[in-house]
Amino acid sequence: MTAPKFDLHATITAQIIEAMEAGCPPWRKPWTGGEAGACLPLRGNGEPYRGINVLVLWSIAAAKGYTSAHWLTFNQAKTMGAHIRRGEKAATVVKFGTVEKEDENGEDKVIPFAKAYSVFNAEQIEGLPADFYRKPEPAQDLGTEADPALDVFFAATGAAIDTTSQPRAFYDITADRIHMPPIGTFKDAAGYYGTLAHELTHWTGATSRLDRFTRFGDRKAYAFEELIAEIGNCMICATLGLTPDFAQSGAYIEGWLGAMKEDNRAIFKAASEAQKAMDFVLAITENSVAMAAE
Repeated sequence: MTAPKFDLHATITAQIIEAMEAGCPPWRKPWTGGEAGACLPLRGNGEPYRGINVLVLWSIAAAKGYTSAHWLTFNQAKTMGAHIRRGEKAATVVKFGTVEKEDENGEDKVIPFAKAYSVFNAEQIEGLPADFYRKPEPAQDLGTEADPALDVFFAATGAAIDTTSQPRAFYDITADRIHMPPIGTFKDAAGYYGTLAHELTHWTGATSRLDRFTRFGDRKAYAFEELIAEIGNCMICATLGLTPDFAQSGAYIEGWLGAMKEDNRAIFKAASEAQKAMDFVLAITENSVAMAAE
């Protein structure tokens, strides 16, 4: 009897759906009181994971209580003179790449591929350097006062941000402006900047930037865009050491679950778009700071 073919997208999507249906989307878990704080998962060489792998490893770290940000393959650990503890289970992540193949006309064609491979958290491994076991810095508690450095970061994006007493935070697509309530109305400043990061992710979708709204314009686009903004919010805040704002309605979560069950690649698409949004924001802020220093 032939074994069923391994479905990479279905396997990872099912894992994330399970976490969401348990009441805790995996990209939220690192900031709900866990010791890990806000950090992006890191490869053995210190390079951050990207896209869907961020969500997968956040989910597993939250479920297992891992506080180390580092994830290594069996061979990477062995090369460093370390070893996986007996009985430890690996996490499945995805490698994306391209290969060149010759078509029937004799022309080279670039073909994308996705390949699964296994990694272990540093806390499953014995014998690694001490830095691999170091706990990330805890999420910042900024109180109710504005943080000058964070204000500089968000201002460097060039986004138009309005503040009024209206108790709503939103991105106005027509006016291309972000609206925020006063920072004093938030329970803490971290919540304010997390909310701002969410709206800033929406802002990246404008035609003059990543042109996301025209590319995703079907009936489910609103829920899909909210999912992108939620993940983008977390990614941006993770780079800033902030706790994101998770005040999203249950209706959105139900919509996300429905989309993921109908299309097991939906979460991959959302994670990819969120990664593009974060890359866009970081590129703009880095350029602005560099120009100001000249």
